[in-house]
Amino acid sequence: MKLFTGLVFCSLVLGVNSWLSFMTEAVQGAWDMWRAYRDMREANFIGADKYFHARGNYDAAQRGPGGVWAAEVLSRMKLTIIIIFFSLVLGVSSQRWATFLKEAGQGAKDMWRAYHDMREANYKGADKYFHARGNYDAARRGPGGAWAARVISNARENSQRVTDLFKYGDSGHGAEDSKADQAANRWGRSGNDPNHFRPAGLPDKY
Repeated sequence: MKLFTGLVFCSLVLGVNSWLSFMTEAVQGAWDMWRAYRDMREANFIGADKYFHARGNYDAAQRGPGGVWAAEVLSRMKLTIIIIFFSLVLGVSSQRWATFLKEAGQGAKDMWRAYHDMREANYKGADKYFHARGNYDAARRGPGGAWAARVISNARENSQRVTDLFKYGDSGHGAEDSKADQAANRWGRSGNDPNHFRPAGLPDKY
């Protein structure tokens, strides 16, 4: 299953709320797996490899279903494939993997927090602000956070387009809203002030 297909699948089956939590857990689980691998290489202790394999999977699984999924995927992948994935697909050097994954986990949390606040506030006209704020906060974590924000934003909008297609057919329903949401996402991810989209009267705590 390709990454995009997997993301859309999770969005439709789990729902956006659960899906964002799933993504956060998955990134955190990937970080746990990387940390166990790094420690194994650093220890270089005979007979300890199974311990580090088990530890990485255990720590990732403690994150939740997303962490379990990440652990399963990474456990099945050969090391060379993982290296190619991070180096070529993500454009991250081996020295930066740990930092990148940490940033991605933090960025996923930022995106989740913005979504949670948007649902809690339930304030008319505030959705673009929360889109921009989540991307802004995530991108400030570093390249990993910006990557997580981009993947989550794109998957969320694409999954919504798929949902609209099933509900309304090829009528273009929601297309303009989706474009506006993506513009807000890019605005925040580029380091621009998300308050540009802040509606009057939105409580200060947001």
